[in-house]
Amino acid sequence: MTFLVRLVVNAFAIWLAAAWVSGIDISSSGNGTAWDIVVLLGIALVFTVVNIFVKPLVKLLSLPLLILTLGLFTLVINALMLMLTAWLSSQTDYGMTVDGFWTALWGGLIISVVNFLVNIVVPDRD
Repeated sequence: MTFLVRLVVNAFAIWLAAAWVSGIDISSSGNGTAWDIVVLLGIALVFTVVNIFVKPLVKLLSLPLLILTLGLFTLVINALMLMLTAWLSSQTDYGMTVDGFWTALWGGLIISVVNFLVNIVVPDRD
């Protein structure tokens, strides 16, 4: 259940980042709003899986930088996870494109803030 909630929250956060940041685009075939939602949920699924499996490993390997910057390097890690998601999802005709690192940094910041606010309202069982 928490995976589905996390998936929907990530889909909303990615949609919001694509709406607010000009370099993040979500490409779909234009078959209607329902298809756009399916494409967005697919991108959110890729993003959620990347955050579950890849992000902890990257955080572990960059632990000295995280300590040195007092956690601010997490923004760079979030940008890299967004760029990895864009690369993985762009292997199909439907996906997300991110223009560069700074665009990914702003998009990652928006996604992190949305996830933070939702976790305040709907806390995990942990």
